[in-house]
Amino acid sequence: MRKIEIATSAVLFKDVSELSSEDKMLMDKAVEARKKAYAPYSKFNVGAALLLENNEIVLGNNQENAAYPSGMCAERVAIWKAGSEFPGVKILKLAITASSTIKEVSKPVGPCGACRQSLSEYEIKQKQSFEVLFMGEVGEIVKTDSLLSLLPFSFDSSYL
Repeated sequence: MRKIEIATSAVLFKDVSELSSEDKMLMDKAVEARKKAYAPYSKFNVGAALLLENNEIVLGNNQENAAYPSGMCAERVAIWKAGSEFPGVKILKLAITASSTIKEVSKPVGPCGACRQSLSEYEIKQKQSFEVLFMGEVGEIVKTDSLLSLLPFSFDSSYL
């Protein structure tokens, strides 16, 4: 038996004031998307904004449904919209933000497992990593250089 260690790295910003102007703009777009989320059951609103290499910004927000799990996460709404409207255009960055109508969300909220898997497919397909920034409603922001850094031992088409 051999033990292996998996390492990842991220940058932690204290709040949006520390972001570059491009990253702040993208996070602002994610906040706009979050405010339009449809989350009457969980009361947990999520917004996502993708920056594409053609400078288009694609937004997504979570869309819930009383028949769980028929709803959809913000990140997958955005990534599939980008894939549908701009096929073959590379993703450069993803910004995610979450809030709740029940309590203030002050910790960074990363993508769920299903979203990480779906997003990883696009990073692998485009053969280029993209940055991922995520935050709650306020407070710290996590930034990684790659989606795959959030998903060690990822599953991809090489297994099929």
